Amino acid sequence: MMLEISGRKVETNTQGFLCNIDEWSESYTEKMAEQDGIKLYNDHWELILYFREYYYETQKIPTMHKVVRELGKKNVHFHDQKEYEKHIYKLFPRDAAHEVCKLAGLPMPQPDD
Repeated sequence: MMLEISGRKVETNTQGFLCNIDEWSESYTEKMAEQDGIKLYNDHWELILYFREYYYETQKIPTMHKVVRELGKKNVHFHDQKEYEKHIYKLFPRDAAHEVCKLAGLPMPQPDD
């Protein structure tokens, strides 16, 4: 599928994942979030940018366990990691890892083993 984003054409697969991760932009994220019925707030962006940074450093998608462990420590308004994990699933109720990867312009995550 071709999408027009900020005057540029970008190609996505049928599920909305970018075909070329180098074509990612915040405008792409905003458009895909709107299509998926997600209003983006700072907490959404924190996860999206964390996934992008992690991917560029390791060439891997972080596991949700790793995300909860690392970001949960930084988010002091959550009493524990379990509470932070619940918060992530409220932000992205359908499939958090899948949705964050799509919005971050990253490849589709593989199922956890």
